[in-house]
Amino acid sequence: MTDATLERARAGDEEAFRALTDPHRRELQVHCYRILGSVQDAEDLVQETLLAAWRGLAEFEGRASLRAWLYRIATNRCLNALRDSGRRPQDVIGSNPPAGAPEPTRWGEPIWLQPYPDSLLEGLPDRAEGPDARYETKEAVGLAFVSGLQRMPPQQRAVLVLRDVLGYRAAEVAAMLDSTEAAVNSALQRARAGIETAPERPEGGALPDSPAQRALLSDFAEAFERGDVDALVALMTEDAWIRMPPQPHEYRGRAAIAEFLRTRAPIRGGGVRLVPTRANGQPAFAYYLDDPNAGVAHADGVFVLTLRGEEISAITRFGDTGVLPYFGLPRTLPG
Repeated sequence: MTDATLERARAGDEEAFRALTDPHRRELQVHCYRILGSVQDAEDLVQETLLAAWRGLAEFEGRASLRAWLYRIATNRCLNALRDSGRRPQDVIGSNPPAGAPEPTRWGEPIWLQPYPDSLLEGLPDRAEGPDARYETKEAVGLAFVSGLQRMPPQQRAVLVLRDVLGYRAAEVAAMLDSTEAAVNSALQRARAGIETAPERPEGGALPDSPAQRALLSDFAEAFERGDVDALVALMTEDAWIRMPPQPHEYRGRAAIAEFLRTRAPIRGGGVRLVPTRANGQPAFAYYLDDPNAGVAHADGVFVLTLRGEEISAITRFGDTGVLPYFGLPRTLPG
């Protein structure tokens, strides 16, 4: 950033403003996603952040970097959104399993969460510039980490991300949040404890990097499309999980997962098609259900897989098809 570019932006030069802010846009979206758990909300909040920055650029005094100033705006916009919305998990508390499904292994805490396309992570550095960062970029967007964040109070989420993901110092975070260093350190301690005790622990979430793991994903897709439950569970660890946020019912272990899958119509009757993609730094599939009458297959959601070695340790199913455009995927496939 040059002083001349900043002055032109302050004078109303939109091109100069974009030159200042475009380098930070993608990382701001990931930041908002971590706090909100929604790729759609994150995009909206980045737009609000940039609009607020455009209107308030005259107030930027340069005491902190422009990047830190943008993060301050984005973080506080996210916190306001969480306070104002009441959050969508409240809508599903007490929800029952699908009709005909067995009793869940566990009733988890409802959280609102969407998958995040890996294409939006391209070009980001592997680790934040801050000296205190504890997590690599893709680790800090993995489902285990983001799920853990969604179970925290908003202030703890923000503090953990700003300190341990972005590496800002306690004094800097206190200034961003209009708080004190003591309050920031206390929130960070509680947030770290929350991540350590979260139901989903970070493990093996990375994309497959061996021929055996790539074969595992191919076998998963083929078994799912032909409705072979026995073949599916044979690909899983003994303690594998199926989760379906924001729904609270979860199934653990091959026997429980097999019993659940056999009650699902797509598995029983076939007619499901999987399209590989990537989400949260993990392998994923969009799935489509055939509609013989219309001659097309309609999107029904996204599976994100967690791998442990050469087995699947978790399947997280998202039924929100509104995220598909972010993955560059259609709502329907030709029959």
